[in-house]
Amino acid sequence: MKILVVDDDALAAEMVCAILEHDNYQGIVAENVVEAFECLQQHPDIKLIISDMNMPLISGIDFFRELKAQQSELPFILLTGDNPATLLEVEPALSHCLAKDFALTETLPELVAEALTSVN
Repeated sequence: MKILVVDDDALAAEMVCAILEHDNYQGIVAENVVEAFECLQQHPDIKLIISDMNMPLISGIDFFRELKAQQSELPFILLTGDNPATLLEVEPALSHCLAKDFALTETLPELVAEALTSVN
């Protein structure tokens, strides 16, 4: 199953992909939102998006809002160094918002499974 990982930090994107691959998901990396839209065109079988919040030009939350404006139903997990609860208050339609911290290897797989289950 393909999951789009959008992060301008190559090391962070690689770490997220490694976590995903451990659970037999295929991570497709985009360094920014423009690349992310290209990936969505090239891979219509993407089932989930995981995006960093703070990126140059277009933030992760603005990316989510643009997808919603285009009627996208893909589950969307926002990763942030900020307070996830605050971002969920601002944008409650997010599937999940998760802190980029040491627990990511444990929490991300759980949220991915939950987000994918809620779609099926």
